[in-house]
Amino acid sequence: MPCVAVDLFCGIGGLTHGVELAGINVAAGIDIDETCRFAYETNNNAKFINEGVENVTAQFIQSLYPNNSIKILMGCAPCQPFSNYSLRYNKDGKKDEKWKLLYYFSNIVREMQPEIISMENVPQLETEKVFLDFVKSLEELGYNVSWSVVNCADYGVPQLRRRLVLLASIYGKINIIPPLYNEKSYITVEDAIKKLPHINDGETCRSDLLHRSSRLSKKNKERIRQSVPGGTWQDWDEELILPCHKKKSGNGYKSVYGRMSWDKPSPTITTQFYGYGNGRFGHPEQDRAISMREGAILQSFPSYYQFIDPDNQQTNRQIGIHIGNAVPVELGRAVGISILQHIEEMEVE
Repeated sequence: MPCVAVDLFCGIGGLTHGVELAGINVAAGIDIDETCRFAYETNNNAKFINEGVENVTAQFIQSLYPNNSIKILMGCAPCQPFSNYSLRYNKDGKKDEKWKLLYYFSNIVREMQPEIISMENVPQLETEKVFLDFVKSLEELGYNVSWSVVNCADYGVPQLRRRLVLLASIYGKINIIPPLYNEKSYITVEDAIKKLPHINDGETCRSDLLHRSSRLSKKNKERIRQSVPGGTWQDWDEELILPCHKKKSGNGYKSVYGRMSWDKPSPTITTQFYGYGNGRFGHPEQDRAISMREGAILQSFPSYYQFIDPDNQQTNRQIGIHIGNAVPVELGRAVGISILQHIEEMEVE
């Protein structure tokens, strides 16, 4: 029987694209954000359904699969409520409606009972009740469930990004494949983006409109010129250091206003990776923040992946959210390979 997947919370298709590259057909992606449609449908062989997961029924999702197929239901519920920042600083974080999305996911599984399930999220989710309830529900339905926190760099993503990956199957024990890379063989920032055309801050590459960099203020230009790969704002002259960093409370925030290192994977790409002051997002040698295309490549999107809708121009903020929130493509490919190997090992016919 053919394997066919449906991708909940699909965004612009990082997980879908990776699973397709592994050899699994994806019937559709479902997401509440209509601005994801262009990138999702342009780059993938699946249709985009603009709907909140809480509003779709198990019967509708069931109808998306061909008859006599092995049904894979996969997805990454929005992770902001489970992030370190939200759990530490947002006292109302657990009242966020997004906390309920994993329960909606669980309800859909209970009603349609797909053969295989994949779920990806931030590591912090592992200890939360909503996740433990999700696992318990799967086990009560007879699924074999496994999960682990993985480093995306282990699977060919040129980025140090830790993610929680869950797999479940009605056929038997299922696990994500062993790491494909280690610290000695990781794909580095140099491997990933060094050959891209040189651009200045505020400039757009003529041959690739996504290869564009945010403009820096005069003072930030002075700061980045004094920044060294892997360094911090402590490398700057005293007059360039922000008042908040001179305070004892701000002295520990050393991961902002920094440059990436050529010889290592990048730090975690966030939704604001295009801003020099938002993390260690300075280009290793050019005096600018990394471009939108460089951020996408560090998320392991292929260089051919299209993000810009010519009929509906989007801001850097919108595209940054699309890229930063995506499942890295190569992690998606690892999930797809894991599922296919599992099906082969179980001798499913």
